[in-house]
Amino acid sequence: MKLITAIIKPSKLDDVRQALSSLGVQGMTVTEVKGFGRQKGHTELYRGAEYVVDFLPKTKIEVAVSADMAERVIETISKSAKTGKIGDGKIFVFDLEQVVRIRTSETGTSAL
Repeated sequence: MKLITAIIKPSKLDDVRQALSSLGVQGMTVTEVKGFGRQKGHTELYRGAEYVVDFLPKTKIEVAVSADMAERVIETISKSAKTGKIGDGKIFVFDLEQVVRIRTSETGTSAL
């Protein structure tokens, strides 16, 4: 099993969600986060004072899938989140040792 974590632009969340749903992904966790990378941030003007916005809003998506489905999920996220501009994000893939569904006590891939 794999845990796939993607950091994307907030405006691409619906595109990614729809693409993953059509692929058969049944659940995901979405978190609003802030971060910076090569995009670096930008300056803004507020009440006549200029200030630097270092951390830009991003969306973090976490999806747990079986190992055989991981590559398709990564490709789907990559295609649906891509704008071709700096700040499109990154995808991280982790090995998932164990999953337990609390309600039924199912474990492993049946708990996904």
